[in-house]
Amino acid sequence: MLDKVVIANRGEIALRILRACRELDIKTVAVHSTVDRDLKHVRLADETVCIGPAPSAESYLSMVALISAAEVTDAVAIHPGYGFLSENADFAERCEQSGFIFIGPRAETIRLMGDKVSAIRAMKEAGVPCVPGSDGPLGDDEPTNLALARDIGYPIIIKAAGGGGGRGMRVVHTEASLLNAIALTRAEAGAAFGNPMVYMEKYLEHPRHIEIQVLADTHGNAIFLGERDCSMQRRHQKVVEEAPAPGITPAQRARIGAVCVEACRRIGYRGAGTFEFLYENGEFYFIEMNTRVQVEHPVTEMITGVDIVKEQLRIAAGLPLAYTQDDIRITGHAVECRLNAEDAETFMPSPGTITRYHVPGGPGIRIDSHIYAGYRVPPNYDSMIGKLIAHGENRGVAIARMRNALAELVVEGIKTNAALHRRIMTDPNFIEGGTDIHYLEKQLGLDR
Repeated sequence: MLDKVVIANRGEIALRILRACRELDIKTVAVHSTVDRDLKHVRLADETVCIGPAPSAESYLSMVALISAAEVTDAVAIHPGYGFLSENADFAERCEQSGFIFIGPRAETIRLMGDKVSAIRAMKEAGVPCVPGSDGPLGDDEPTNLALARDIGYPIIIKAAGGGGGRGMRVVHTEASLLNAIALTRAEAGAAFGNPMVYMEKYLEHPRHIEIQVLADTHGNAIFLGERDCSMQRRHQKVVEEAPAPGITPAQRARIGAVCVEACRRIGYRGAGTFEFLYENGEFYFIEMNTRVQVEHPVTEMITGVDIVKEQLRIAAGLPLAYTQDDIRITGHAVECRLNAEDAETFMPSPGTITRYHVPGGPGIRIDSHIYAGYRVPPNYDSMIGKLIAHGENRGVAIARMRNALAELVVEGIKTNAALHRRIMTDPNFIEGGTDIHYLEKQLGLDR
């Protein structure tokens, strides 16, 4: 097993990694910016290293600072969590070149899957179903692009090859808007991602967002842990996630899961990963692969009993997976609400000091959060302050438990989006299950 791990992240995921390390008797190094010295995992870690001032570019995104922290503490591995440098192939490569284990896929795999064009090409070769599209980057020949869009059929969506997090995409409904949309998306992609390459896909009008969790080791073993439904979104950002996905049959699950496992073997995948699909009319369409642990991994852990972060650590240590596919059983249902420090109606961030904090409890309730009474939420980072998870023997019980937990939750001193989650948990269409990715925005009046 690994001796000492640098946790190259902050907030709830850093605390989650620290807890997994402790279970495996791995020593931990918490890195932090100057405004994060009071984070819970920093107080609990075996060692701490301040890596710079508050701006992410000078701390959590500084490869030099992170690798230096590993060097001065004699760590053997670096866990990037999610966000920040977790899907940065250059960082993975520099970690390995510096003699440290990067707890994640190899750099070449991250590059392959990080570029949406190469990822789609690789998935098609592996037999993974994909959305009809340009099968590569768009060129500069305008008649060719216009003809391609006609063949695919409107509406289409222009996407940045290096995009992510809901950025770098533009929906086009008419031929008259196409060329301008391509030019605008190229310009935005170049500015935001340093890569102006864009591609074209059919725009599905009422899809759900379904994703498959996979684990793969360095011994040729790969498994999938069922699926999650992440369709409750705002501005392409997930708000509520659940597992398993309502309406997905065991046969569908087995079929798409087997395809994803085979794709992992073909690309030599290592670690935890997620295949993300749009799902419409009974068909799955690959959109991207996240080569890291997901924010929503707890719902999968709750229904399978598999500790995904511990498996990441075991895989990085060179150990085989602790499970075979036959070991995986889905039990009950789990729902996760992302808790953000933001106004529930305007969605404006709400940094500040938490004056009162009460954690909900009861059967099947889990909360992954780094906050506490007296903690100051800084304005410098993502507004997520935790995740509330409810598990029950079926979906109805899980939702009922989530409603109870949200009623018990108390966070004072800052605004949170708890009221939005309470609204969602009583929404008749959400309770019925199967809402598409546009549903929440329509309810909030954001689709106009």
